[in-house]
Amino acid sequence: MDIKHLFFDLDRTLWDFETNSFNELINLYNCHNLHQKGISIAEEFVKVYKKINEKCWERYRLNQLSKENLRFERFKETLEYFGIYNLELSIKIGDDYVKNSPYRTILIPNTIELLTELQHNYQLHIITNGFEEVQHVKIDQSGLSKFFKIVVTSEMAGAKKPSPLIFNYALEKAGASLENSVMIGDDLNTDIQGALELGMKAIYFNPNQKSNNSNVWKEVTSLKEIKNILL
Repeated sequence: MDIKHLFFDLDRTLWDFETNSFNELINLYNCHNLHQKGISIAEEFVKVYKKINEKCWERYRLNQLSKENLRFERFKETLEYFGIYNLELSIKIGDDYVKNSPYRTILIPNTIELLTELQHNYQLHIITNGFEEVQHVKIDQSGLSKFFKIVVTSEMAGAKKPSPLIFNYALEKAGASLENSVMIGDDLNTDIQGALELGMKAIYFNPNQKSNNSNVWKEVTSLKEIKNILL
């Protein structure tokens, strides 16, 4: 294998989005006294938010919802589910979430160990659909910045995964080619299919062992398995 460049997704691949987000949402539930406003169970607030957030992100990826509106719309719809119609509160919670959550630093197990070993043999990069200002804080705060040569966000590239535009942009910035690159990510549609359709090898990080019919190059259930493939 003549692989020289590894492109990683960030959220849910290296940075533990589920845990960090859950912890911050519980914090916001308490800070904004949502129990007193009629949401009796914090975990129920998180559960409803997660479903709405996924739908809002899908609209964002399809350019049906702007970044600015996404920030508060997901909380506005969540509060309205519980009968709370308060745009000002939605905006405040949305701002607090974007401001606070990147400073949470729990990583997917084996992240640092994997990157430490890979950096000696490969150039490492990130391709992420997350917000520019948020993703860089996550990377810096969780001690990941020293590992990566290039960090490409969808805002920087002007396109979101799975668009070939963001992959081509990242390849050009990194001085890489399709032939000597591998994409590593947890999202079958945005990370893996986006890379495969362009002709790039892809490693599907599938910790929950979701069934799929995708013709992936390699599939792993833990990050440490990647060492067996690449080292």
